[in-house]
Amino acid sequence: MYILINVFYLIAGYIWGDLKNWKKYYSTILFLIIGYFLYNFLLYNKSMWLFHDLILPNHTLITILAMVVSYSATVLIYLGSFPEGWQKRFLWFLLWVGLYMTIEFINSKLGFITYHNGWNLWWSFLFTGIIFFILPIHHKRPLLAWLISIVFIISLLGIFDVKISDMK
Repeated sequence: MYILINVFYLIAGYIWGDLKNWKKYYSTILFLIIGYFLYNFLLYNKSMWLFHDLILPNHTLITILAMVVSYSATVLIYLGSFPEGWQKRFLWFLLWVGLYMTIEFINSKLGFITYHNGWNLWWSFLFTGIIFFILPIHHKRPLLAWLISIVFIISLLGIFDVKISDMK
């Protein structure tokens, strides 16, 4: 399933992504990837969600594929076509949150993602919304995006009672 999803992202990135200006978005792509690496590292022993697939053997390989392909394509399309005006930006934001959440909902119903330690689809909805809110901020004001992210991460660690001893 995840190979198919990433093929779609690869094609979409090629068709709609701002490939010729990829350097402009490179730091934001890395920001998104680093955030996901941090999740996997900090919560190694207390995952909130796990990916499962029929072909790819484990969560780690699925995650690496998503980071390299899906996240790169997402940033190139999302920021590369980021509209002017608050109403259009809000609709663009809703479209992307809706797309990500639809994919996640289908994957959860098919058993390709499972939730753990109090996480659920509603937390994913909030998390996804924060991601798409923060990507354009990082693109224009990276330090502000890092600050917001750190506050959000610390808040989630507290909400889900993740102790330092839970970390690897």
